[in-house]
Amino acid sequence: MSTVKYTPRLADKYKNDVVPALMKKFAYKSVMQTPKLEKICINRGVNGAVADKKMVDVAVEELSMITGQKAVATTSKKDISNFKLRKGMPIGARVTLRGVKMYEFLDRLIAVSLPRVRDFKGISDKAFDGRGNYTLGVTEQIIFPEIDIDKVNKITGLDITFVTSANTNEEAYELLKEMGMPFKNIKKDNN
Repeated sequence: MSTVKYTPRLADKYKNDVVPALMKKFAYKSVMQTPKLEKICINRGVNGAVADKKMVDVAVEELSMITGQKAVATTSKKDISNFKLRKGMPIGARVTLRGVKMYEFLDRLIAVSLPRVRDFKGISDKAFDGRGNYTLGVTEQIIFPEIDIDKVNKITGLDITFVTSANTNEEAYELLKEMGMPFKNIKKDNN
């Protein structure tokens, strides 16, 4: 009995289309030199979590629905008296995606969620950190089809960080662009 191993659409695209394109553009000597997407980290801070503990549970549940993987609550690292915050209090939620779930999430983000953003003209290409990582801020969690708008009592945002093995911003930009990320087309004027 043979079992068919499932590979996500973007994983195949990376292997068959992205790697050859990057090898040609940057003249790598080996396939192993081409940058790849290592993980996607999704973080969400919860405003008002100090007053209402249930808000963190809702954030964890929503992140779990969006990603298809169990999210965990994040806790504060130190006491901040101005915010009535104690060390160890839950203040947000996070999840890290790798492998199949990472490619599945990226596919849904590119194909379904980002086009649902109001007045969407592409994502900024200015959010690279210099080490090949890219962070995308999403202002409303309701762009994800997994979230039922009727059950949302507060619209909040989340940060999505794409961690790559690229050494430079240019390599990471080309990798994400080849994967299908809809960057803005910025025309440079000579005037």
